[in-house]
Amino acid sequence: MGAQRKHFTPEFKAAAARRAASGDATVLEVARELGIRSDRLREWIAQARGTRRRRPPAAGAPALPLSLDEEVRQLRREVAQLREERDILKKAAAFFARESR
Repeated sequence: MGAQRKHFTPEFKAAAARRAASGDATVLEVARELGIRSDRLREWIAQARGTRRRRPPAAGAPALPLSLDEEVRQLRREVAQLREERDILKKAAAFFARESR
């Protein structure tokens, strides 16, 4: 048998979103305290703000506009990934430069 789906009241969702948005704890910490998935809590926060989170567009579909917070998070992730890739390439270049001598 599959797991039963949990249903939460609008009051519970709103309270959870307020708690997570207050900044006292991270979304992940609040989600763990409440026994829910963090992506579900993020969706409730977006609903409370009036900005529904959107799923990534399908391949080839035009990208939907993001909220500023979502865009900043996405860009920070991209920057971190690009820095990591740059550092790996620097190390590889140094390694091959030593090998060719």
